Amino acid sequence: MRCVIARFPFDLTKSGVLESMRGIKPEQVSGESVIIGRRTYPVKQVGQVITRQDRRDFSAGEVLRAMSRLGFTCTGRAATAEPERARVAPRRGLSPFQRASALLGSPAAA
Repeated sequence: MRCVIARFPFDLTKSGVLESMRGIKPEQVSGESVIIGRRTYPVKQVGQVITRQDRRDFSAGEVLRAMSRLGFTCTGRAATAEPERARVAPRRGLSPFQRASALLGSPAAA
């Protein structure tokens, strides 16, 4: 698959990314990440290895788009950093539809 990262075109394949990341020890993940094989790598580390560019030259979004298009599982900061108290608790007396709407954070129809 052809993709552009940091204004440079790359022809990436899933097997090529797997081969490039083989033997690379994952750094600690604090934000967006990509699951390659059985390991979870920070997006910037994956981008640096597959493009051989400095991490400051590309955005995490560029690498996330490319990795998800290749079929890798990607996680974003919003999905991993959601605090427990931010979830909406179901209220008593609500219908199942209203309870599901409250959990999803959208307004329920009256």
